[in-house]
Amino acid sequence: MKSKENLRQELKQMDHRGYPAYKSLRGQYDFGDFVLSIDHVQGDPFASPSNLSVVIPMKRAGFPEQYWKEEFARVALEDCLLRKFSDGLSKSSFKAKGSGKSGLIGTSRPGQEILHRSAMVIAKNMLTARFEVGFPANGRTINARELEKVLFDFLPPVVMQSLYYRNWKKEVLQKNYELSVDQHYIREELPKRKLVAFLGEGSILPRMSGVSSKPLRGAVPLSVPESLRVELKLPCHGKMTGMGIPEGVTLIIGGGYHGKSTLLQALEQGVYNHIAGDGREYAITEDSALKLRAEDGRSVQNLDLSLFIHNLPNGKDTKKFSTEDASGSTSQAAAVMEGVEMGSCTFLIDEDTSATNFLVRDEFMQKIVHGDKEPITPFCARVRDLYEKAGISTVLVAGSSGAFFHMADTVIQMDSYRPLDVKEKVDRYLEEYPLPAFEAEEFSLPQTERAFWGSPARRDDRIKTKVMSTDGFSINHNTVDLRYLEQLVDSEQTAALAGMMKYYMTKVSGPATVKRLAEMLARQMKQGGLEAFMDGYAYCGMAEPRLQEIYAMLNRSRKHV
Repeated sequence: MKSKENLRQELKQMDHRGYPAYKSLRGQYDFGDFVLSIDHVQGDPFASPSNLSVVIPMKRAGFPEQYWKEEFARVALEDCLLRKFSDGLSKSSFKAKGSGKSGLIGTSRPGQEILHRSAMVIAKNMLTARFEVGFPANGRTINARELEKVLFDFLPPVVMQSLYYRNWKKEVLQKNYELSVDQHYIREELPKRKLVAFLGEGSILPRMSGVSSKPLRGAVPLSVPESLRVELKLPCHGKMTGMGIPEGVTLIIGGGYHGKSTLLQALEQGVYNHIAGDGREYAITEDSALKLRAEDGRSVQNLDLSLFIHNLPNGKDTKKFSTEDASGSTSQAAAVMEGVEMGSCTFLIDEDTSATNFLVRDEFMQKIVHGDKEPITPFCARVRDLYEKAGISTVLVAGSSGAFFHMADTVIQMDSYRPLDVKEKVDRYLEEYPLPAFEAEEFSLPQTERAFWGSPARRDDRIKTKVMSTDGFSINHNTVDLRYLEQLVDSEQTAALAGMMKYYMTKVSGPATVKRLAEMLARQMKQGGLEAFMDGYAYCGMAEPRLQEIYAMLNRSRKHV
């Protein structure tokens, strides 16, 4: 390993040379308090910035072992360190002069969710912080003096202030750790108390806007109906009360603009932990909860839809159904069956984003269109069986149809953003509004595993990927559309999914089932880290997706991918 003085000397020698000379800087340099690794050097000042990392032994960094030994605490500490490291770098960005991206310095900028990211990793008793630097140039001539300022003047103070325990306010890290302990405790308590979610009393659920996930100022704090009140004794916070959403079928109703979808969105995002001050830090949903919606035009491959779709007029087999252009009802039926296959224990559904003919079919329509002419068995006819026979709970927002009242174990009415338990009131009216009988075949779940339809690439193929925020990614110009995965919250999760698809195409040999492939990719991510899906050099652009999003990515991959 070279010293930092070696690096300084190399920079002086290459000043004013052609830009490609920067390539010789690749390697590791001992700065005393940390090791600087130059992992990838851009080929041009206008190209994507160079990738660098800082490595520090955890013993030297000095953070107490309890903050990072358990996974949930480690991820919370990584997130906390990354936020401070990112803020520090941003203050120095573009202070160095030059052409193109010269002087850019930065790393991942986390949102409200706490995610494991490739930008900050604690593993094998080492702390690795990854970041990007635009190596300075005048035109395409190296400006080494400006890079020397970045690496020797700007970077070390940021590293020392953000990655060394002695320079932190101890109460900040202690509170961060205690919040992670309490959030983990709530997640472990949910199945013990037969809950699919817990929302702490006083939580702020509304968001600032459709493009900002920060809490809305002046929003109504969450109140708790007495019948749904749950009291927890958190390890650090102590006594906390909140609203428990029980297992079974839960209906969320209310007038327009009263907070139905806001509550459901909080449940959707509750699969992730949130930072202190977000308002949803104590809004926790069981980890496998899956938002389902209609997705016109999506690809469906080799899927058994017979529980919902059967007797098609063209005679097409719905036990092994494929289409490159699914309708709204077919796509939502597919999402349900894929959710069953991936082992999700909770479905989250909003009537506004669902196919109406998939959710329910009223008595009048059944009189006109007889059952033997209607190939769709509505979700309303299956929701009880999904819970009682498959153990899958459903939380559904309804605003126009009362059919689900007959199926619900819990009914929550949102009134000016305040939840009310109206189950007793609903029960008084059930006899007056009987549910029409549905003609539905016997409930049974598919028992076979589907073979994945993608094809591994030849080992010498050059595979290009392009990430399009959370909308999806392209791989060799073929698009995997993820626009409707509403629980995919960060473009770096999309980048990780793109890396997983590339990993499959280049590293996996032989046939694979969707289930086993998804589980293999998730296992590889846990064992080898996100680095397993990088392009051969370290960079700061991936965040961990859930198993549910890995499944969803595979299910939305078309045959030519």
